[in-house]
Amino acid sequence: MGREQRYIAAEGENALTMGYQAARKVLSDAGIASEDLDMIVFSSQTPEYTYPTNALLLHHMLRGKSRTITLDSNANCAGMVAAVEQASRYMQSNPHVRYALVVGSDLSSVNCNPEDEITLPNFGDAAAAVILERRAEGPGFIDSLYYTDSDDCENIMFPACGLSNIYNPEMTPEQIRISWKPFDGTCVVEPAAADIEEVMRRNGLTLDDIAAFCLSQFSLKNIELICEKLGADMDKFIYVGDEFGYTGTSSPFIALQRGIEHGSIKRGDYIFFWSVGAGWQLPTVLFQY
Repeated sequence: MGREQRYIAAEGENALTMGYQAARKVLSDAGIASEDLDMIVFSSQTPEYTYPTNALLLHHMLRGKSRTITLDSNANCAGMVAAVEQASRYMQSNPHVRYALVVGSDLSSVNCNPEDEITLPNFGDAAAAVILERRAEGPGFIDSLYYTDSDDCENIMFPACGLSNIYNPEMTPEQIRISWKPFDGTCVVEPAAADIEEVMRRNGLTLDDIAAFCLSQFSLKNIELICEKLGADMDKFIYVGDEFGYTGTSSPFIALQRGIEHGSIKRGDYIFFWSVGAGWQLPTVLFQY
């Protein structure tokens, strides 16, 4: 699946603490104070708490202002792409939100079944954060498209037994951890390519206009197949899953950071974000960086 190594959280770390560190770094890099944030969205499929929201706890840790929208978002591995898209659309309709912080953070390694040959050697732990700024004109969010196929919605489940059963003394740890049934992961390739093509078509763009594709880092093979289906240049598809492992919700944005660091993504470039969440749900989002 394209792994050489992966990142595992240190003892005592969790999705919230990792998200906090990512948030602090992006605020520092952007030169924005936490008091400037009008919205905080925390995307995670492994939230440290179900209440209060992790976004509210992050707001407290950052010492944000009282006039801040805080909410958690969970679209599984598609979560941060969906959260950025939803926050962008909300900001377009609300003139009072200038800055939004979107954090994606998953601590998946501790929830893997030790006997599972897919999740245990592939899943890594990481967080990413971005700041969205409302502007009257200029680069930013352009368009999005969602594809949902719920026929195989029970292939991946966590907790496997359901939350209502986690305290049942008859449940074993394996019945609580991630349940992963074998499936053909290439089923997402065709709708992914079709949605990318559709978003380009309705915005008058071609493959030559797109500088980079920041896709789910779950499978290198899937990225290669999507590239082949599109007839695109593989050099435009950023892959970091060999270094970080599969980090879930944050993975397309770790790819974004790598592209910026290496100079393959520059201001004004058109970028596609795409990911896949268990079930299946596939968000495709077009930005101008």
